Amino acid sequence: MELRQLRYFCAVAEEEHLTRAAERLGIRATSLSQQIIALEKLAGTPLFTRTPAGMTPTAAGRALLPKAYVVLEAAEEALRAAREPDAPVLRIGVTPGAPPPAVSALGRLGARRECTVDLRDLPVARQLERLRAGGLDAGLVVLPADTTGLASAVISDVPLGILVAAGHPLAGKANVDWPDLDGQELLWFDRELAPGYHDHVLAACADAGWRPRIRAGAPRRALFTAELGSGEAMVALRPRWAAGDGELVWRQLPGAPRVRHALVWRNPQHGSAFAGLAAELADEARAYTDEAPPRGQR
Repeated sequence: MELRQLRYFCAVAEEEHLTRAAERLGIRATSLSQQIIALEKLAGTPLFTRTPAGMTPTAAGRALLPKAYVVLEAAEEALRAAREPDAPVLRIGVTPGAPPPAVSALGRLGARRECTVDLRDLPVARQLERLRAGGLDAGLVVLPADTTGLASAVISDVPLGILVAAGHPLAGKANVDWPDLDGQELLWFDRELAPGYHDHVLAACADAGWRPRIRAGAPRRALFTAELGSGEAMVALRPRWAAGDGELVWRQLPGAPRVRHALVWRNPQHGSAFAGLAAELADEARAYTDEAPPRGQR
């Protein structure tokens, strides 16, 4: 297996369209198709379902996708170490679904602090493991989480709401309440990725009288957008910013649980620096909220 095959696979999975992925990669669609077919032969199973509208990952493709990201991330890290062996590196984990302005601010951090910022797309559970083992300097996680032994500062605290495809019946309702969710499946995530947050939200749903059937989906936006657009009776619980550019519709839900994101770090010697960074991220996150988030409140 070649790294380029994994990179091509991820591009097609994200774009869900061969031609768009080929344009993004700067190669011919026929060449990209041949590489995907070669990868499927190595895997021994189809990785995509092909339709006139595009290509969507199969169950095998969805299983491969997070592993492919890990391999590509490790390869990039090795190259960075070789190119700049003496440059200080700040390793920061970012959970899927974090406030986009805060993530962008982290990406700009290196230019302001004269260091290399290595952002790693990691679920909460893996971030906490790496923080305690010294593999990360800080992490942007969703709460509640077991941050025992770690310092933390909340950077965003906003309500969740119902996220549906534009064609979903609930998209046409100005007001959505808990009884409207009867019979709807919840597109959620595997508990092992963020156990505390997973259980907290489902407990709040149960308290409100909604105990939906759960469908575990990939945290990648392209994949959960496709799931919501499948035409099934399915909703997601997300903050307002997850609606994006119009493919999805967000509706407020009275009494919905809230989602809190926090910056966490391990080394107490850098506490003041990370607390200052958390305050900066809180300012950035305000652009995507209806309420002023905590300014790096511990």
